[in-house]
Parts: sequence; C-alpha cells; structure tokens
Amino acid sequence: MDRILLGHGAGGRLMHSLIREHFSGAFGMAELLDAARLSLEGRRVAMSTDSYVVKPLFFPGGDIGELSVYGTVNDLSMVGARPLCLTVGFILEEGLPLEDLRRIVASMARAAQRAGVALVAGDTKVVERGKGDGMFINTAGLGLLPEGLELVPSRMSPGDVVILSGPVGEHGIAVMAERNGLSFEPPLRSDTRPLNDLVQKMLQAGEGLKVLRDPTRGGLATTLKELALQSGLNILVREEDIPVSPQVRGAAELLGLDPLYVACEGVLVAVAGAPVAEYLLALMREHPDGVQARAIGEVLPPEGSEPRVVLQTAIGGQRMLEMLLAEQLPRIC
Repeated sequence: MDRILLGHGAGGRLMHSLIREHFSGAFGMAELLDAARLSLEGRRVAMSTDSYVVKPLFFPGGDIGELSVYGTVNDLSMVGARPLCLTVGFILEEGLPLEDLRRIVASMARAAQRAGVALVAGDTKVVERGKGDGMFINTAGLGLLPEGLELVPSRMSPGDVVILSGPVGEHGIAVMAERNGLSFEPPLRSDTRPLNDLVQKMLQAGEGLKVLRDPTRGGLATTLKELALQSGLNILVREEDIPVSPQVRGAAELLGLDPLYVACEGVLVAVAGAPVAEYLLALMREHPDGVQARAIGEVLPPEGSEPRVVLQTAIGGQRMLEMLLAEQLPRIC
C-alpha cells in the first residue's frame, strides 16, 4: 500500500505532486493561487485556509497565534483582496499549560487588530497527551476583491520586472535557531507581519502589477520556480540584488542552509511590467513594510522543455533554482 511519506511541512515538488494528483481534480480546483477567487451574489470575494504546526510555539519575533492570523491575511492579500474576517480552529494537546494558551489567544487578538480583520468564529478540540505537540491552529479567511483585478501568472510576459519587498530567510532561521538553542548577536527575529496594508498601497500601480506571492514554504527559490512553471516563462534573478541580512547569512552557513529556500512570513514577491516597475518600487518604499524593496530580476522568453529560474551569482556564474524536494526546515509554519 502506498503511503504519504512527506513528513510535517513538506514543500516543493513533493507537495505540488500531492496537490495535483490527489486534491485539485477531486475538488475542482482550477487555479492554484494563494487564495480562491469567487463570485457570491455579484460580489467578488477571496477565501483561503491554512494550518499551522510550528515548533516551538513561541519563537523570537512571534508565536503560532499571530503567525496563523498573518499567514491567512497574507494569502488573501496575494490575490489583491482586502481581508475582512477569519475563523480559527484550535487542536490542543492534553497538558498544554493554560498560560501558553492565554498568551497565544491574546497574541491572535492583537494580530487581528493590527491587520484590521475580525475573528468571527472558531472551534476547539483536545487530543491525548503526546498527540498534538502542544497546539495546532487552522485559520480560514474571507476578503473582498476589487472588480477587474487579476493577479495571476498567466499575465506575466517577457521583460517584466521581479521585485522583492525585503530580506529573505528571517522567519525560518529564527525558528530553527530557537529550536536548537542557538543565539546570535544581534538576535535573529522572525519577519512575521501582515502584508495587506502594503498590498493595498501597491495596487495603486494599476494593471502594471501582474502577480503577487509570499515566499513561505520552500522560500524564494521555490516561489520563483512556481511562477515560472505557471507562466511558462523563464526568470532570471541576480544574487547580489537579493537582500539577505548578515545575521541570516551567517546563521544559515552555520546550519548548512540556503537562505533562498528558507521560509519568509513578512515578505512578498511581485512581478510588474517594466513601465511601472520604478513607480511600484517607489510606492513600496513609502510603506514601513517595503522600505527595503528591490528589483531582483526579470522575466525572460521560454526556452527549452521546462521553464527555468536562473540565478546569476555574485561571482558571475549561473545556477539553476529548482523547487525544494523536501522542506529544509520542518515545522516552521
């Protein structure tokens, strides 16, 4: 009998194969975006859901509670929706300290207030000791979509500019360091934050903004490969233009990790037409969550049998970026 052998938080090609072969067709999911786009009685809406199994529950810069709120808010934002409300489901392990639960619930309430969304419904289940790693959380969200807005990979074309809103790898490295009892100076902190306000600012660029993605599972490299495959186009990115903080770079080297494949929770990737790219960058840099935004590459015409993502290295060479075969850092989101 075949069995699922992906492990917790598996990403990249294995997860994509699982989704395509077992879920997409059965559920009639034609689009594989960060959120579903629907029409309800004449109103365009977006819906998304995600489950959070991060370990440890508390990490530098955040915790599982605010991560679950911001994660779903950001998924809705990546299709251009304005998030309105969330539901939350808790799976609690017997023996979870009530003080931990109180801290996480309070953190979720603060996160919802910061993101401007309401927590409107929920559910709680308790599982036996040793079966739940303290707490798992599921959130689902609903948002409103502007009429005519289409942020989809099929709109990409050669010459488009690839933009990154900030440094990569901070969330995954912070969680991994905490899990392994490592400390760095200055301290590493997760970049967990809501991106909906930044996205609303970016929408001022109009139709020139073509795609948004948040590089969570599998990091920046996997996200770029997804965009290449979905658009049928090649992507070239420049290593020297991809921001990685010295702390993250040093910690990643120590842990044997590639920051380009490490999950981010407060960064987005945008693809925009060349005529609006500078204007879009200016809009982003006016916002506190986009001050470090950079153009990191461009979209190229298709070439060969499979769309490619090429990293132009700092020393002048080239390296192919593929999807992660398995998650570098298990249980980070």
